[in-house]
Amino acid sequence: MTPRVSIQTEDFDLSAEVHRLREQDKRVGAVCSFMGTVRDRNDGQSIRTMELEHYPGMTEKSIEAMIDQAFKRFDIYAARVIHRVGLLQPLDQIVLVTVSSAHRGQSFQACEFLMDYLKTQAPFWKKEQTPEGARWVDARVSDDAALAKWGIEARNA
Repeated sequence: MTPRVSIQTEDFDLSAEVHRLREQDKRVGAVCSFMGTVRDRNDGQSIRTMELEHYPGMTEKSIEAMIDQAFKRFDIYAARVIHRVGLLQPLDQIVLVTVSSAHRGQSFQACEFLMDYLKTQAPFWKKEQTPEGARWVDARVSDDAALAKWGIEARNA
């Protein structure tokens, strides 16, 4: 059985992950996915690389709890989160959230909920290399606001 959470340095295959999520489940009528990539600009500055760090064990446990919350809030059948760590380049895939359900509305909502939660609550640390040097990426007020629409207060930014 495929784990619900994977923290990894290697890239992932979106098509293969969606196939695994819905394989052998004839109830599935909808699969929604979000795939995030590394941009070449952030806050007006050029980005050469992004390095992600995490706390092994704690990160997976935190994301598992997020998925448990998604199952409580939405009528979904399965969910999977893959997040890459290590040194990444612009255009590299960084995160995948994919959710299955009987109908699209529940899949869309659960996928958005999980991504909003990941952006603010998952214990990752991001460092960008810019032409001016390295900088740590802080949480954004807009990310906290996105989580607030789910009734969850975050004080990150």
